[in-house]
Amino acid sequence: MRQRILTGDRPTGPLHIGHYVGSLNNRVALQHTYETFILIADVQAMTDNFEQPQKVRSNVLEVALDYLAVGLDPRECTFVIQSQIPEIAELTVFYLNLVTVSHLRQNPTVKTEIAQKGYGEAVPAGFFVYPVSQAADITAFGAHLVHVGADQLPMIEQTREIVRRFNSLYAPVLVEPQALVGETARLPGLDGASKMGKSSGNAIFLSDPADEVKRKVMGMFTDPHHLRVDDPGRVDGNPVFTYLDAFDPDRARLQDMKDHYSRGGLGDVKVKRHLLDVLEESLAPIRQRRAEFARDPGAVMELVREGTALGREVAAQTMSAARKAMTLDYFTQA
Repeated sequence: MRQRILTGDRPTGPLHIGHYVGSLNNRVALQHTYETFILIADVQAMTDNFEQPQKVRSNVLEVALDYLAVGLDPRECTFVIQSQIPEIAELTVFYLNLVTVSHLRQNPTVKTEIAQKGYGEAVPAGFFVYPVSQAADITAFGAHLVHVGADQLPMIEQTREIVRRFNSLYAPVLVEPQALVGETARLPGLDGASKMGKSSGNAIFLSDPADEVKRKVMGMFTDPHHLRVDDPGRVDGNPVFTYLDAFDPDRARLQDMKDHYSRGGLGDVKVKRHLLDVLEESLAPIRQRRAEFARDPGAVMELVREGTALGREVAAQTMSAARKAMTLDYFTQA
């Protein structure tokens, strides 16, 4: 039996190249080795988009198109819409009894995101407890591995703590997951000031047309002290070179370019044009596949519906075992 892996994304917008180098390309490689479930986390997206449900709904299709475009194969992996698995909500309710408010408040990922969004004490309860919901996501599908970025490790540890407590109190029926951290660091935003984000206006999306990618690349932040071509430039912390590190397969050529930029004599425009060529090698086939799938959105959503039905079967098995462990299986006892 293959080990099971769970990954996913919030459908708050189309996916960008940061998602691609940080997770999507690894998912494509791993889908043939692991039994893969990919969660379109619309419930989690609603925790800070509850006033814009149509935004979340419309982006479910956008995210599914991005998955198919990068090479995720529904014959090899299962796409699941989170809100259509009621067992996740049921597990969340039970898991809330196994954590304290103070422990949730100290979760580094939650603290950071509350600060970033400026919630203060007005944080929505759903947003505050989403690490518990995430634990329900992971355990509902019996995931052995969860593909995450390094900043999400506290969330996985929270899940592991909930699993250990549940199994200790009731019965050892839940799988304790391990984190699988991608090797590629998060890409900075085009502005160089923060990580790339869907809503930050600093991302290159997988669905961007070629002229939009060009506009964004040519406007990228570089080294502010590299004012003239002959000036020595800074490579470290320069987003253009960070993107080249992630996408340029010719490492020797890239190193020569870095050395040239560092000693002076290489202009930002030339480096950006090279980055544009490199990005297009990766993005053009993705863009083409996406356009082909987008011609029949109904067929795409049917693939998601079929995957969600399979996911529901798996989650129902987990929920049945959990209810039995908690002696809440009133009408199924022998």
